[in-house]
Amino acid sequence: MAKVRVLMVEDDPMQAKLIQGLLERAGQGRFEMQHVLRLDEAIPRLVSHDFDAVLLDLTLPDSEGLATFERMYAAAGEIPVVVLTGVDDLTLAAKAVEEGAHDYLVKGKIDGDRLVRALHFAVKRTLAEQQEWNSQMLHLAQQQFLKAAQIMGLDANLRERLLFPQRTLVVTLPFRRDDYKQVETVFGYRVQHVLTMGPTKGGIRYHEDVSLGEVSALAMWMTWKCALMRLPFGGAKGGVRIDPTHLTGHELQRLTRRFTTEIIDMIGPDKDIPAPDMGTDERVMAWLMDTYSQQVGYTVPTVVTGKPVVLGGSLGRREATGRGLVYLIEEAANAMKMPLKGATAIVQGFGNVGSNAAKFLEEAGVKLVGVSDVTTGLYNPKGLSVSALLAYLAEHRSMMGYPDAEAVSNQQLLELPCDILAPCAMQNQITGGNAEKLQCRLLAEGANGPTTLEADEILQERGIFVLPDVLGNAGGVTVSYFEWVQGTQNYTWSLEEINSRLRKIMVDAFHRTSTLATRDRLDFRTAALIGGIERVAEAKLKRGLFP
Repeated sequence: MAKVRVLMVEDDPMQAKLIQGLLERAGQGRFEMQHVLRLDEAIPRLVSHDFDAVLLDLTLPDSEGLATFERMYAAAGEIPVVVLTGVDDLTLAAKAVEEGAHDYLVKGKIDGDRLVRALHFAVKRTLAEQQEWNSQMLHLAQQQFLKAAQIMGLDANLRERLLFPQRTLVVTLPFRRDDYKQVETVFGYRVQHVLTMGPTKGGIRYHEDVSLGEVSALAMWMTWKCALMRLPFGGAKGGVRIDPTHLTGHELQRLTRRFTTEIIDMIGPDKDIPAPDMGTDERVMAWLMDTYSQQVGYTVPTVVTGKPVVLGGSLGRREATGRGLVYLIEEAANAMKMPLKGATAIVQGFGNVGSNAAKFLEEAGVKLVGVSDVTTGLYNPKGLSVSALLAYLAEHRSMMGYPDAEAVSNQQLLELPCDILAPCAMQNQITGGNAEKLQCRLLAEGANGPTTLEADEILQERGIFVLPDVLGNAGGVTVSYFEWVQGTQNYTWSLEEINSRLRKIMVDAFHRTSTLATRDRLDFRTAALIGGIERVAEAKLKRGLFP
């Protein structure tokens, strides 16, 4: 096995000698280390030599603090950087991890095993990201997790274990178009992040940008979401890399049935329970359920959720994500002392989540002044009618050309004045480039991963209340849980009972998160993540390690 080549940048000769000795003893000849004292020595060495990892002290004769890491990180490119820090610089080290460092080691507390593990895992993680997991969404999910893990002092074993999914399945499948002359090979995925908490749960999306990294990020977020809501599920996600808007109904059905057969050994009512996501709906879930049932020889309604009510689906499931988001907007508005009646809202994305959120906001007395779909954004400060928008969409299939509003881009829409901004479309919409330009008081995330870490810091500094995605869009999986319970009990709940239970669970999670955020002076996203991670960590520790 090739040696791991490490560049250590440390100006204290005693510390350098100690670390080198630890690595020689614990590394069993698997490491080769070079040592320099200054950053201006390290960067040229990094460029001219082939290193696998960097050990970096942040306080050097020619550079100090976060600037040291930023200069090294820029020069290192894809080479992982592990920070060396003193006990008094833990906050700085955690900030470096947020900025992209793979880990940090505390001087005086480093032992050989911890040193070897940190370096090995940094190298393995980098290789995995380069080869299989290269995804902005996964990077965001991991950095959010690492930030929360650092603040809560999560055990290093659990931190490494939870950074990647427990199981992944990548499939390639043939897909035939309606003319039966063209056969395509498409990629499909199913990922299970954590199996500790019970069956795994998560949607299936059809989209041209689906990748292993994307579904892994979504599965990770689903784990924290289920744990925060106290549902007996681990997180999962799946998808097919294809544009469903260009498929006929027959093509969509053939694709779904073939994909189901490819992942059939991974799913099941007590193993892994899919649901709708972007590009899929209750019709797709019906086909998936029917294909699974044909294979096992009897009807299994509980293999999926989000299916038609006539096939065992739950009342209220279709609108659950949007409804749950509005329940939380009501709680946040109360906390902010912001009356909802007469408040203004902009909703980016007008699919299932966005359209239902807009509908329930309108019912709560909020004036909708802006919306968008993939084709255009619409803005009217006098207000937009949700029913008129839905009628126009039913006739024209897009918002392009809607007569009673000004056309704007999706990005312009985010920067228009409003009280409530609800991004319900794609990830990575609110970034360091536009966070300063937002003119909302409350940001309510209906989409997964719409806000970057850099934007989070800006929004916190500006005093904008953020309802994070792991809390804000958890209504869907919560009612999916209700559907699964009803299916296993062969019993149907009323819509009033479902909505009442949904509100109770969502509001309870909001107040637990709010209490944690206030007590520990955390932003709402970090508090929500810690709430979910703590529950998963406790479950893992109580179950123990096999064998």
